[in-house]
Order: sequence, then structure tokens, then C-alpha cells
Amino acid sequence: MTTRVVIVGNGMAGARLAGELHAREGDRKVTVLGAEPHRAYNRIMLSTLLAGRIGEPDVELTEAAGHGIDRRTGVPVTTVDRSAREVRTADGERIGYDHLVLATGARAVVPPLPGLDPADLPPRVVSFRTLDDCRRIIAAAHGARSALVLGGGLLGLEAARGLATRGLATTVVHHTGHLMERQLDPAASAVLAGTLTGLGVTIQLAVPATGVVADDTGVRLDLADGRSLRADLLVLSCGVRPDTALARAAGLTVRRGVVVDDRLRTDDRSISAIGDCAEHDGALTGLVAPAWAQARVLADVLSGTDPLARYRPRPVVTRLKAAGIDLAAMGDAVGGEPGEELTFADPTRGTYARLRIRDERLIGAILLGDNPAVGTVIQLFDRGHPVPADRRALLLGRALGATGAAPAASPALMPDAAIVCQCNTVTKGALVRCWRSGARTADAVVAVTRAGTGCGGCRDAVGGIVDWLSEAESVEVTR
Repeated sequence: MTTRVVIVGNGMAGARLAGELHAREGDRKVTVLGAEPHRAYNRIMLSTLLAGRIGEPDVELTEAAGHGIDRRTGVPVTTVDRSAREVRTADGERIGYDHLVLATGARAVVPPLPGLDPADLPPRVVSFRTLDDCRRIIAAAHGARSALVLGGGLLGLEAARGLATRGLATTVVHHTGHLMERQLDPAASAVLAGTLTGLGVTIQLAVPATGVVADDTGVRLDLADGRSLRADLLVLSCGVRPDTALARAAGLTVRRGVVVDDRLRTDDRSISAIGDCAEHDGALTGLVAPAWAQARVLADVLSGTDPLARYRPRPVVTRLKAAGIDLAAMGDAVGGEPGEELTFADPTRGTYARLRIRDERLIGAILLGDNPAVGTVIQLFDRGHPVPADRRALLLGRALGATGAAPAASPALMPDAAIVCQCNTVTKGALVRCWRSGARTADAVVAVTRAGTGCGGCRDAVGGIVDWLSEAESVEVTR
């Protein structure tokens, strides 16, 4: 008997789940309903698209297709009828399910400011969340000379750098005293602000906005200190909120997100939730790697490949993807828990490092600027290995292997279990096996393993490993 799986949402989580289910054996029909009119796309590459470094085809995700997959775009779901086990679309269609998956994502937050209506933003004011948002920003940037970005978090800074790359005089306005306050300490923020200033982005900190006035000629942003800033364009990057409207209306348990257990099930065992809309163990994801991990687990459960599979969150590493900026932040980097602390700052060169260690393990780190040890630090944090006795090697950038040994001058010395792609949890060993199976170019290896299809930050590393394999007659993989 064919199992009917309906996935509401064709974003990064929903599209990945459809692909994972398609790759597993079983008699099932998967229907994917996406409210957006586009093919699935990589949301975290939108800042790179905004900067003009890639085109729209480069953000499209490879979608599962063929027998058993019914993918529909531009089809909003309006109602979940749990008693009838069906969903209803905006055009009145009823689609039955045996198992429903909510992958509805999150929506951009529009701050409650005079002059801003979330349902109808004024001219030249755009939120930055979707591909359509990105298109509107790019269109508004044509012929513009200046831009304001409200919000100094990760996405806001990526948007600001992208606009500056397009030649706009760009100013970031942030309500707290330092940038990316969830990931960075004030010292790191100060160094980052200096780097951004050098790249043409002005920073205004600790000054809340109080109102917006906009028309076809430009935008005025009023500030709490009495000043007003004017520009041709205002980009809102004030965070996101899980889209839980369908779940709430259906009577499912919702706190900040749709509450799920270790198997990603809601309190209705016929309904699951993954990605930005899901709340697991009191936490929201907000990043691609956890969403894709949830998709793998749920595919194992629904397909019967591993009915007892459990989702276990991995340590999160945040990377800032902007030309001229290299930033990695992970764990408890701002000092919420007791532990050994080491810091180094060179604001002139845009370099900052902070390590937090407890029981000889990294519990948090911030690395900003050129630091050759960043890969090693991420591996140590991710795998929970002991840190080397010479802490300075990590702090100052003398790269060590993930076990604290000599520098890894060649991929041959890189452990097989070392994770190259954090988004997809692809190891060096998996890349080697893929190459040996016949994928002899970087693009072919990426297509098979999906390494580099998340944030894209590991593409150079993947290419380097493929080049090394191509040059070697034989490869000994260390463990």
C-alpha cells in the first residue's frame, strides 16, 4: 500500500526531506507544496547573490524528481484538517495524507515602528529573507547611491557588505552596543566594526530606530537620539519568527516553534515538523545544518530505514559569509559558563581570537580575520577532542592537526573522520570514497556528497582535496 507523505514547504528543509525520502526504498508518494513560486533555492546564499558574485541559477537546489515525487510551487496551504487527514490549499484543493510534515520555515520580523506596516511595506523598504526580497533589493539598488540596513546581526551584516560591494554608501543601524551580540563579545564586535568600516560600511551602534518615513524618492530613518538618517533604500534585517500559523490553527502544541520530540513528531503522531518552524528540546534551529540533519532523521523514520532514529543536535558553528571578512563563532563564546579563557586582538589587522576551554575541551571560540587554525579549532570543537598543550598555536594561528599534532601540510595527513562540510556533515573520508568511486571533478564530488551546497564555505577545501587526489597515484587515508 502506497504511503502518502505531504510536505508543506519547499524551502531548504522541505526540499531536502523530499530528496532524502526519494533516495530510500519504499512505496510512497511524496507531495511537496511550496507557497513561493520558485524552485527550491539555497536561502543562505542570497547574500552572495545580493553582492553580485553569483547569479540566480547558482542558488537553486537540486531537487528530487521522478516517480513518487509531486512537487508544486506557488501553492499555499491554508488549513490542516487533522480529523480528515488532509490539507487544503488556497485554490480549494484537498490533499490527503498518511503523514504530514510541516516545513513552513520562518518569516522576517518587521519591527513595530511608525511608518512600517508588515502587510504593506512602503516604497524602498524591503525585508531580507526570500528570493523575491533579494530581487526587490537588487532592483532598488540600481541607480541608488546609499542604503541603510536596520539590524546588525549575521544576515544584516551580510546584506550590508553586499550592498557596499555594489557601490552603495551603506550604514548599519543596530539597537545594542555591539554587532552580532548573540555570537560575539564586545571586543570581537569592535574589531569586526573596524573591518566593516574599512570595507565601506558605516556602523551606528546603541541607537534604536523610532520611525520610518518613505516614498518613491527615498527613506528617512528616525533615531532615538534625535538624529535622522536618509538613504535611497532601507533593508530590514531584524530577525525571523517561526511560521507556526498552520500548526497553531490545527491545535498542535506551539511555543516559540512547533514542539517536536526526538523523532521530530508533534503531539499528533501523524504530523512532524522540521527546520526553522520546529522547536526541539526548547530550542529553535535557524541554521541549515540542523535542518538537514532533521531531514535525514525523519526520512529514516518515515521510510522504515531506521524507525528508532533520533535527532541529536550537533554543536553549531556560525560563519559570516562576506567578501573580505572571515569570521567563525561557536559554542559558549561570550562567557556564560566558567572556563579557561584566552584572547588575542590586533584591530589594525582586523584579527581577533578568543578561546574558552573547560576540562581540556573547547566550549566556545571566536576567530575573526586570517587565522590558519580555524579549521582545526572547528574540528576540536565539533568532535570534543582535547586541545593541544600549546594553546597559542590555536589562538595565534599556528595551525595544528585536530589531535594537536604537527601542522597538516597535505590532505594526506587529514584524519578520515575530519568534517570538511559542516552543513552536510561530509567527512574527508566520504570525499575520498566518492572520488575513488568515479567522481573525478570537484563538481562531480559535490553533486554526489552535497559538500559545499550549504553555506558554500568549504568549496575551496573540497576542491583542494579533489586536486590532491587527482595528483596522487595512491592515497593512504589516515584515521
